[in-house]
Parts: sequence; structure tokens; C-alpha cells
Amino acid sequence: MISPWCDEARELFASLQAPLGRLFRTTRPVLITASSASGMAEAAIRNAVERRVLVVVGGFFGDWLARIAEACGKDVVRLSVPTGKTLEPDQLERLLDGPPVDAVALVHSDTSTGALAPLAELADIVRSRSDALLLVDAVTSVGASPVETDRWGLDFVFTGSQKALALPPGLGLGVASARLLERAPRLRDRGWYFDLLKYDDAARTSRPTQTPALSLIYALDRQLARIEAEGGVEARWRRHRGMLDAMECWAEAHPEFPLLAPAGRRSWAVSSLTPPALLPVPEALRRMRERGYTLAGGLGELAERVIRVGHMGDLERSHLERMLGELAGLAV
Repeated sequence: MISPWCDEARELFASLQAPLGRLFRTTRPVLITASSASGMAEAAIRNAVERRVLVVVGGFFGDWLARIAEACGKDVVRLSVPTGKTLEPDQLERLLDGPPVDAVALVHSDTSTGALAPLAELADIVRSRSDALLLVDAVTSVGASPVETDRWGLDFVFTGSQKALALPPGLGLGVASARLLERAPRLRDRGWYFDLLKYDDAARTSRPTQTPALSLIYALDRQLARIEAEGGVEARWRRHRGMLDAMECWAEAHPEFPLLAPAGRRSWAVSSLTPPALLPVPEALRRMRERGYTLAGGLGELAERVIRVGHMGDLERSHLERMLGELAGLAV
């Protein structure tokens, strides 16, 4: 194992920036932390929110963002939308006419509900109606579906290594806008470990902020090369879109397994579906595990109500279709 501070390590960190920039669709430095995506979520709040933040809550992870902000001592305005639905641009327009907020925080692709927010349109509203920063949990969208960090004007967008990148957990990746980094020095409680000014400087000088998870960095380097070999992130998007198409076709043919998120607002990376009443979720998960497939139950209020199907990372459409064939057989 090389030292994290030697020239070889610096060359490794430097080599990551170009492919990470293509992944996030940005020319800005991509920040890397040895943490889960939860660390990046806390960094977003501590570096962007002085007092008040508007958090969109439409599932477990919207509530998770709100709880992180509350734990950081911020005044949190919860904007609740029905479970499985997404915030729409006209709703956001009306809400931004209320008390001013330092930031708007939302989940792009909700891993608990399978809902995909119209991020480009929501970003346009935020930028045109206020000077609030836009903070985006893109944990199951970066690398799976379009996330145009620069073009959409996202102020902080983050993911973790274990979702669409199909790596072991333990790395947080994010991009901070110039607007956020201009505000951050005024915030005195942004902490030390997740001070984004340090991460930005580290990314620009090809070094870690503290002892890095080098084994995961090597894995990230390898996976980024595989993404490039596949044809770049656009090819990866197409593959994920194809898996969503397969999921929607199957659900239409099997109405006993309705998808929770509505058409046009469905994640390209994960789907939540409701099994028939005669097939309890724990039983369905157990029987699928016996067949060699690992699916997940619901989170929070959706516990034991939905089955969550991840169709992301290195999976192919054929993998998903074989699994769905087994799942349909459980209801016979």
C-alpha cells in the first residue's frame, strides 16, 4: 500500500478529476471524502445554510435530509409531498414567495419510493426566484440518469460510492458551486471534517484532506475506467433507462404489482412496487432470496408495504428481466 501523501498518490488523485467531472457533468473540482453520502449531506447543510433551509420531504430520504439539518441546529421548513410523488415546479414557485431561506434541499432520485424529481425545472425556479442555494441528494441518480451539475446550476450535488457506481460503500463524492464556496467562509459552524473549503483545496491540489480510504480510491479509479470503456456516462444512462423501460413494461403486464411512483416521475435506478395482498413483503423477500435474488423492503412508513428493486450499477436489462420473471411466479 502506498502512502497517501506520496507522489504516486497525488498522481492517482489528479487522474480521477477528469473522469469524475464527466460523470457529474461539471468543470468544477469533484470533492472526495472517506464517508458515506450522509457525510456529504451534512457538509451541504453546514457549508450552505446559515439559518433556514427548505427541505422537500416525499419519502424516507427527504425526511433524512430534514433530520440532518435539524441536528445541525438549522431552522427547517419541511415541504411535504405525498409519498411516492415529487415536488412540481409550480408548487415550488408558490413556496418561494414565503419567508426567505438560505437553501432548498431535495432528493433527486428517492431510493425509498422510486420517484424522480424534475430537477432541471426545479433548479430553474430556484435560480430565477431567489438567491437560495440548491442542495441535491443525487445518491441514486449520479451515474444512472442525467445530472447536469453545471448546466442546471446545482450548488451542491452529492452521491455515495455504493449505488450507481456499484462500488463498496465508504466514499462520498460531491461538487460545490462557486456561490456555495463564497458563502461558506461566513458560516462559523461548518465544522472541520466536512469543511468544503478544505475539500475544494484538496481536489485542486490533488491531495486528501486527511488519511483517505485508498483501497476504495483504487476501486473508484478502476470503475471510472470501466464507465469510459462502456461509452461514457451517456451510455450508462441509456442502459439504466432501458432497465426502467423493462420495469415499466413488466408492471403494466402485471397490474398486481403496481409501481409506487407515477409515470414520468420514475427513477432510472430503483423502483418501489406493491405486491398483492396475498404475498406479504417479508415472504416475498424470503422466497426471492431462496432463488438467489436480493431485494429490499420498504423504509419508514413503507416498511413491509413495498418491495424495492435496484436496477443500477453494472446490472443489465437481461438480469432484471430474469428476476422479474421469478417475482411474477410468486403471485401465481
